[in-house]
Amino acid sequence: MKRIGVVGCGLMGAGIAEVCARAGLDVVVAESHPAAVESGSERLRTSLARAQRKGRIPDAEAALRRIRVTDAIDELSDREIVIEAIVEDENEKVALFRQLDKILALPDAIIASNTSAIPIVKLASATTRPEQVLGVHFFNPVPVLPLVELVPSLLTAGETTSRAHEFVRGALGKRPILCKDRAGFVVNSLLIPFILAAVRMLESGFATRDDIDSGLVHGAAHPQGPLALADLIGLDTTKAIADSLYEEFKEPLYASPPLLVRMVDAGLLGRKNGQGFYSYR
Repeated sequence: MKRIGVVGCGLMGAGIAEVCARAGLDVVVAESHPAAVESGSERLRTSLARAQRKGRIPDAEAALRRIRVTDAIDELSDREIVIEAIVEDENEKVALFRQLDKILALPDAIIASNTSAIPIVKLASATTRPEQVLGVHFFNPVPVLPLVELVPSLLTAGETTSRAHEFVRGALGKRPILCKDRAGFVVNSLLIPFILAAVRMLESGFATRDDIDSGLVHGAAHPQGPLALADLIGLDTTKAIADSLYEEFKEPLYASPPLLVRMVDAGLLGRKNGQGFYSYR
C-alpha cells in the first residue's frame, strides 16, 4: 500500500502522517476546517524540522512534500488505506466510518481506526465492507514509539489483517502485536488501571505527586511516573479509555476517580493544553 489517508491532524493523526511520509509513502490528511488544516500543517512542519535537527531524518522538506493536508474529505477517495485519528467519541467515529465507506473508490480499500478503546466491530458494522475494517492503534509519540496494536473484529477478513501487518512492519518498520477486539486491547487494559491507582493514591493524600512518580521512576525503572504519563496521554483520553473499559467490564479498578473527572471538567488535560498534574506553560 503506497497511498495512505489519515483523518485528523491532531497529535496522533499528525504523527501517523509523519511516519508514513518518512517511509516514502504518499499521504493525504483530511481535517474538518481550514483553521485545523493550518494548525495541523504547522504541527507537521515543526515535528519534521525537529527530527531533522536531531539527525533522525535527512530531509524534512522531502517528507513534507509527500503530505497533503486538506479540508475536503473527498480527496481520500483513491487511498488504499485510511486511518481514522479523530476525537475518542463513538458516535463521531461511527459517522465518519459511514462517510469513508461511501467515499473510498477502491473495492479492497482498508478503513482503520486508531481508537484506544472503542470496539472495532461497532465501527465495522457502520460500513458495507466490515471485512476490511480493523484497529491500527499507534502510541504517542508516534514517530518515536515502535508499537502498533492490530485489532481485527469478528468480521475482519484474514487478508485484511495480513495486509495491515505487512503495512505496519514492512512499510513503516513498526512492531505490530495482535489483539482481540475488547475494550482497551492489550496495552491500555494493563496501563489504565495502573494510572488510575496513582490518581487515587494522590487523591487520598497517601503520597504526593512527585513521590508517586519518583517511586516508579527510581524504584521500578519506569521512564516516567504514572501521573506524568497521564499528562502525556491526555487526561481526557485517559478518562475516555477508563470509561470504555468500565462500560464493558464493570470492574471497579476501571472506574475514573473523582479527581480525574473534575480535572477533565476543568479543562486540565495535560501536555496538550499546558496544565494537568504538572504545568507545561
